[in-house]
Amino acid sequence: MLTNALTTFSFAFGITAPIFVVLFLGVLLKKRGMIDDAFIKSASGLVYNIGLPVMLFTTSASADFNHMADAGVLIAFGVMTLLVFASSLLTAHWFTQEPRDHGVIIQGAFRGNLVILGLAFCANAYGERGLATAALPVAMTVVLYNVLSIYVLNRSLQRSSNSFKATLKDIVKNPLMLAIVAGLLFNASGLKMPVILLDSGKYLSQMVLPLALICIGGALDLSQLKRVDAATLSATLWKLVISPLLACGIAIGLGVRGENLAILFVLAASPSATVSFVMVQAMKGNAVLAANIVVQTTLWSLFSVTLGLWLLEILNFI
Repeated sequence: MLTNALTTFSFAFGITAPIFVVLFLGVLLKKRGMIDDAFIKSASGLVYNIGLPVMLFTTSASADFNHMADAGVLIAFGVMTLLVFASSLLTAHWFTQEPRDHGVIIQGAFRGNLVILGLAFCANAYGERGLATAALPVAMTVVLYNVLSIYVLNRSLQRSSNSFKATLKDIVKNPLMLAIVAGLLFNASGLKMPVILLDSGKYLSQMVLPLALICIGGALDLSQLKRVDAATLSATLWKLVISPLLACGIAIGLGVRGENLAILFVLAASPSATVSFVMVQAMKGNAVLAANIVVQTTLWSLFSVTLGLWLLEILNFI
């Protein structure tokens, strides 16, 4: 029994540990002055606008549709996101008396870092097959996250609807969503991608996630670890504990098992998205609270994701 438990823990730790080694490398490089804020900004732009779209396009365009996420994964992830959003919306006032902070808590509770950390977990666990399975949930959630975030931040910060309309236009032009849709359409067309383009895309893809993780590590302000208030704690529990429990519970009820369930779990258990801090800062909200939620969930997810995968393996769900 002990041997089996250690084996399954080794499987779980093997998925999460390499991700965080690279992330902490970013922390170290920033501390040693080998990268700075200008590098992080430029590299993040390269990752978001070129690297990730190319990776998602080539993965979607060349994937076997049999490995795409089944309907149970999409339903479970969508329902979980809406439940966490609604529940955190109703309870945010329990954790702070400042109405302007409600939107920050809610966004931190439901919006996960799927595009970088979520995909990195999937790639490390199942390679290109994992990326292909995650493509549809990520595409769906890019839209859902943005719409819900704009609504709740506008609501709590009492901003006009103009920013909502402008951001909806940005969603339609989102490079990640466009890349996945274009890749799926190319795949469905039955055309063969030229080997040169496919190999070039794979080379670029191999660079993207490590560079993105280094940028996240470099951008983390570890001094925020000293700030553990009720607002941060509530968002952290929603994101790292309640979200994956809800998602997996719904999915198991729908008959999802194995690799699909593991991929759903790591996506649902991904820490709060760094872009949530960027949005709060741009909208002149409580950026300190937003940054604190990102830092806390990112670092604690090393333990929560590892433990969750271990439990799913022990219980023979994956």
